[in-house]
Amino acid sequence: MRLTLESSVGAEAVEVPVRELVIAGWTGRDAAAVEAHIAELAEIGVARPSRVPCFYRVAADLLTRAPAIQAVGPDSSGEVEVVLFGTETGMLVGLGSDHTDRRVEAWSVTVAKQACAKPVAGTVWRFDEVAGHWDSLALRSWAVADGVREDYQAGPVSAMRSPADLVARYCGGGALPPGTAMFCGTLAVAGGVRPADRFEMELADPRLGRTIAHGYDIAVLPVEG
Repeated sequence: MRLTLESSVGAEAVEVPVRELVIAGWTGRDAAAVEAHIAELAEIGVARPSRVPCFYRVAADLLTRAPAIQAVGPDSSGEVEVVLFGTETGMLVGLGSDHTDRRVEAWSVTVAKQACAKPVAGTVWRFDEVAGHWDSLALRSWAVADGVREDYQAGPVSAMRSPADLVARYCGGGALPPGTAMFCGTLAVAGGVRPADRFEMELADPRLGRTIAHGYDIAVLPVEG
């Protein structure tokens, strides 16, 4: 995947191979907040997870930088998340949406994760440059439906387990292997989980005064039988 690495020395194009894609779920540091998100999804029929956190493996070719995706049926929606990329020269931090089919999620979270493309922003940062002030980073997202842009999610990344915690739990210690990308969990939704015509998101670093942003349109394909 071709991305732009924005660092303290400027910006450069980098090739980041992704051979393994992991979606970390139920990653909240606050047990009450995790329970609230579980209850939120239970309202639309999603079963409680068997363990917390969970790590769902999905096809690496679901990652996309395209400005639009296609989803079967009207029941999918986005989730803003930090994305970690393991590379030979250290971990990178990016932004993505764990776009998920909610109807399928009601009977299998794993299959629902596999059912939709996973849009990611084209910009990444070096993890080492943000590790020291990680908890000051913030995520936001917006849902656009019928031409109306509404706040969808907002909060600090400190709401989720730290990258070191998630990587250690998934890998059994050590660093995220080169070629692995990991979505790190999401925030509660304002107004309930719902579909949209367009999903927009950002990751802000107020300490260094920079932002990663991305948006994509969702084209709904018909359900035939």
